[in-house]
Amino acid sequence: MLLTGEEKPPLVNIMSCYYNRHSDMKMLIRNILLGLILFGGVCGCSSPAKQASSCAHSSGPKNVIIMIADGGGFNHYKSADYYNCGRSPCQPYEEFPVRLAMSTYPYGGSYDANLAWRSFDYVDKGATDSAAAATAMATGVKTRNETLGLDTRGRPVLNLSERAKQLGKAAGVITTVFFDDATPAGFVIHNGARSNLTQIADDMVNNNSVDCIMGAGHPFYDSDGRQTQEPTYKYISEKTWATLKNGSAGGSANPWTLVQTRAEFHALAKGKTPNRVFGLLQVYDTLQQSRSGNVFADPYVVPFTQTVPTLEEMTLAALNVLDEDPNGFFIMIEGGAVDWAAHANESGRLIEEMNDFNKSIEAVIWWVNTKSSWNDTLVIITADHETGHITGPGSGQTNHGLVWNDLVNNGPGKLPAMEWHSKNHTNSLVPFFAKGAGAEQFKKTINGNDPLCGPYIDNTDIANTIFTLWFTK
Repeated sequence: MLLTGEEKPPLVNIMSCYYNRHSDMKMLIRNILLGLILFGGVCGCSSPAKQASSCAHSSGPKNVIIMIADGGGFNHYKSADYYNCGRSPCQPYEEFPVRLAMSTYPYGGSYDANLAWRSFDYVDKGATDSAAAATAMATGVKTRNETLGLDTRGRPVLNLSERAKQLGKAAGVITTVFFDDATPAGFVIHNGARSNLTQIADDMVNNNSVDCIMGAGHPFYDSDGRQTQEPTYKYISEKTWATLKNGSAGGSANPWTLVQTRAEFHALAKGKTPNRVFGLLQVYDTLQQSRSGNVFADPYVVPFTQTVPTLEEMTLAALNVLDEDPNGFFIMIEGGAVDWAAHANESGRLIEEMNDFNKSIEAVIWWVNTKSSWNDTLVIITADHETGHITGPGSGQTNHGLVWNDLVNNGPGKLPAMEWHSKNHTNSLVPFFAKGAGAEQFKKTINGNDPLCGPYIDNTDIANTIFTLWFTK
């Protein structure tokens, strides 16, 4: 696609937003249908029968599952589609009834849909970090970068985990990176600096607003899952590790059960479980992305570390822990190393991480269909921001104007051709999918329309919509 500075961006399916329409007429039809959805009834249903079914659950979803591909923009999702299916979209969640885009900027920022497509480097400025993004998604309040669970005046803001506990629900966070990284921490604690890792870890372990925490950050293992001679207390203090290991962490009334081996994670996915589970994977910082070997090899060329569970296995274990609560639960599930691969511009490992994330989504869909129902459970799939500014090859400002090319689909099992334009976060819109109890309410929070991505919500709309659903009488 070629643009000059004076032209308006045409409504075509280009690199970043593949849920847009292909013509002005289709965009018009979409807007008409959107209007019918938004104003079709108080529950956003399309027929009286569906209204009755949906409105019967107006007290809100029993279970809320938020899944975040950290750093995952539209092309991150699309690259995995091409690799796995040779087409896009192809994942079950890409057919969810709510498919939107989402803005991610931090406090003081903004997103201008027109500027985003008239200037190639517009999105490279004003990006959020994961701390501010997690705070926005978890609390409904914008804050400054580096900040966790605090507003701009340094005051703690209630998050989804805390709100869930107020309603008598269970709560948990799991991730493929270290457990006290910004995204999981932002859904649990309140701290002015995401870099205060051991302090954050202490708070998460001693915080009673969660019942399940899983992630990397083991002090006695390296990035290949090999036991080390000496511990590294970067992600957790020696004192807190000792309390987890001896079973005293969390207090005598509601102590944590420590789980470490892959076999233990497998066992957690079946039958009765402990009340509270702290899963500290036997690996240093990530499940797989940081393993040794050629980081620029094609997907799966470098053998995986076999001693750690997959995100799918962690997800099934965590769901089995949390669904013991008869009042339901909240959980945030993060594919955290999507961001790490994108920062390093590792195309092969990006595919691996997206595939791991997609399999965990399949596990969630299976759980809803077999253990719960879409009337009881709300599932949200999104990202905290885009990382890497991925386009198709040959994109950018050229002598002939502004060019955005799509990823090149090389067929299933082959890495699509892609081009990285950054090693940092961008202010691009990211995908948002939702299905289940209350999902249609997100269509009422649309606050903008991107000429290529279509209607978009803001990241604060996640928490604020869930709070409204939970506290509607």
